[in-house]
Amino acid sequence: MADYHKPDQQTLQALKNIASRLRINSIKATTAAGSGHPTSCCSIAEIMSVLFFHTMKYRPEDPRNPNNDRFILSKGHAAPILYAVWAEVGFLKENELLNLRKIESILEGHPVPKQQFVDVATGSLGQGLGAACGMAYTGKHFDKASYRVFCLLGDGELSEGSVWEAMAFASYYQLNNLVAILDINRLGQSDPTPLQHHVEKYQRRCEAFGWHAAVVDGHNVEELCKVLGQTRHQPLAIIAKTMKGKGIPAAEDKMGWHGKPLSKDMAESVIKELQGRIVSCSKRISPSPPNEDASPVSLRNVRMPSEPSFKVGDKIATRKAYGMALAKLGRNNDHVVVLDGDTKNSTFSELFKNEHPDRYVECFIAEQNMVSVAIGCAVRERNVVFASTFATFFSRAYDQLRMAAISESNINVCGSHCGISIGEDGPSQMGLEDLAMFRAIPTATIFYPSDGVSAEKAVELAANTKGLCFIRTSRPENNIIYNSREDFHVGQAKVVYKSSEDHVTVVAAGVTLHEAFAAAEQLKKEKIHLRLIDPFTIKPLDGKTIIDNARATRGRIITVEDHYYEGGLGEAVCSAVVNENGFTVHRLAVSQVPRSGKAHELLQAFGIDRDSIVQAVHKMLSGSANSK
Repeated sequence: MADYHKPDQQTLQALKNIASRLRINSIKATTAAGSGHPTSCCSIAEIMSVLFFHTMKYRPEDPRNPNNDRFILSKGHAAPILYAVWAEVGFLKENELLNLRKIESILEGHPVPKQQFVDVATGSLGQGLGAACGMAYTGKHFDKASYRVFCLLGDGELSEGSVWEAMAFASYYQLNNLVAILDINRLGQSDPTPLQHHVEKYQRRCEAFGWHAAVVDGHNVEELCKVLGQTRHQPLAIIAKTMKGKGIPAAEDKMGWHGKPLSKDMAESVIKELQGRIVSCSKRISPSPPNEDASPVSLRNVRMPSEPSFKVGDKIATRKAYGMALAKLGRNNDHVVVLDGDTKNSTFSELFKNEHPDRYVECFIAEQNMVSVAIGCAVRERNVVFASTFATFFSRAYDQLRMAAISESNINVCGSHCGISIGEDGPSQMGLEDLAMFRAIPTATIFYPSDGVSAEKAVELAANTKGLCFIRTSRPENNIIYNSREDFHVGQAKVVYKSSEDHVTVVAAGVTLHEAFAAAEQLKKEKIHLRLIDPFTIKPLDGKTIIDNARATRGRIITVEDHYYEGGLGEAVCSAVVNENGFTVHRLAVSQVPRSGKAHELLQAFGIDRDSIVQAVHKMLSGSANSK
């Protein structure tokens, strides 16, 4: 290659010496911990040496500098060698490595962002490359900067479909600033990998996905320097043939050593042998500084340019209001970016695309990769990221969402077409588990807007809320119930219908809130009065408002939700009032797998429409209703 300059012998020897020290420190750390994956570290020692001390440009004293090249260790179980690298560059003290996996140490069993040199958590395999795609897309299209993104994968995780979703994405968008290094060490956890050392098959697969693929000896530092110095018009896949446990004679290329530390005596013997391979060398090599071409970004106070334009009584679906809100938010901040999974004409994210096409990313029907790309786009606070698809399809990306929480990621996802109210499309398209999913994620905030005004406010609040935000939107058009100047806050419910004579408190959201309004009007003719609460956020739930208002209705609460019983609004309310005396909660929810039908037919058939609410109120007041 014309852009390749062969390193001198002193540089090559220095890189070999670093690889030996990385092996030594990986063994020391895992033996001290009594657990870990030293053999998985040893197969990538030369790769890590060349990457961090010859190829990558970064400031070791400032790991999150926006100009730095990025690195993701997708095979997160090899974390000890990553920590050894950062000790080698002086960011960590070498004796800190001996605290690996201890509760008081930040050096956890797998990489997490509490470590300044880690952007995304890894360890659930098959997700690193998707996040790297998001980082590379940001670098090329949003930052327009020269930094490169390197992702190191194990061959075991290449059985994960999400890897190939990422490969397709990178090829489609010609992410030539992205390099994937595949550690082909032949052995998985409990068996050899499917292709073992057939590196030519890996090469053909990567080429078939539109990558430039090169096979190298993963223990030859000169070959690694050469291939990592190449530049291409395509993403680059380096297929590195390695030996698991390289440098540990008893474990090298042998089954039964995955995730097993060396005993103290064995470690001492291996370390002594590895130290003997370190050749005296006068050359001291340090990382090259990056180009200073990533502009500063401010994501503070991402606000709407004006109040919502809807009027009380207008009709609009919250899914459309979501799309309108995205486009509006994008006018005020150039760092709002939107992803979608080929559902933009249903989620209405197409309204953002039409207005801000350079900040829209089509992820196609690959929801797992879409979430990973969103995580990558959001790292180092480069973008405010929204990603949308049908609510039900986030279930297949649940592991990526779970890892977003572990990554301390600030991403916003919107699930449209929730519940049976979507109608004729049937149960495969109905989001009926989504509230349960997101309620179980510790960093999640769940917005469930009930009209266009609250949907727009949810988008603005999500953009300024840390952690993972989920916005649940509906297909049917419903009335605007809030004035455009209504003030909304995370964790603050709204009492939308009340009198001094209320008999029952009804908590409902989305389409069921509108059914509750109709039930309240019907019951008023019987001189039965309802107090209606719109929770706005399901998590955190405004338990105080619910409890205070339910006391005025003698502790009688009915919850109504377009969701299964398990894990939804009803259970959230039950959790909020569990310690209150004299409270009765009756829940209305979808009790079984639904079917196709018109929205109003399904709401009635599954007992969450206005007539069902009326019947539940009558039963509760007659004393025959039991808490469910």
